[in-house]
Amino acid sequence: MDFIYESDNVLLNKTLNFAARIVKLERYLKDQKNEYTISKQILRSATSIGANAYESVYGISRADFNSKLHISLKETAETEYWIKLLCLSEYISEKEGKSLLDDCIEIKKILISTLNTSKQND
Repeated sequence: MDFIYESDNVLLNKTLNFAARIVKLERYLKDQKNEYTISKQILRSATSIGANAYESVYGISRADFNSKLHISLKETAETEYWIKLLCLSEYISEKEGKSLLDDCIEIKKILISTLNTSKQND
């Protein structure tokens, strides 16, 4: 499946891989834990991070580019919340939660850096 990856864009690669992890988590939560509400919420927010990052690449202006990345950034905050809630409610282990949270925070840092650079270049 190497053809799927944008090898030269770290943000797009990381958001796609993170979304794939969340899809697997959502399936696990539904199939193994019979949890449907939070699993839908985290699926929506986490997959939206990458979808908006991908869409930003084709923004018609710098403002459009920044707007899409801001949406991605807001979705990382929501996703962090759902991960923490899944840990606190013991649907996932602390180790699993930390791994997901680390990935989410790394994506957030890349988004912030990209937005800062974009704003400096205005």
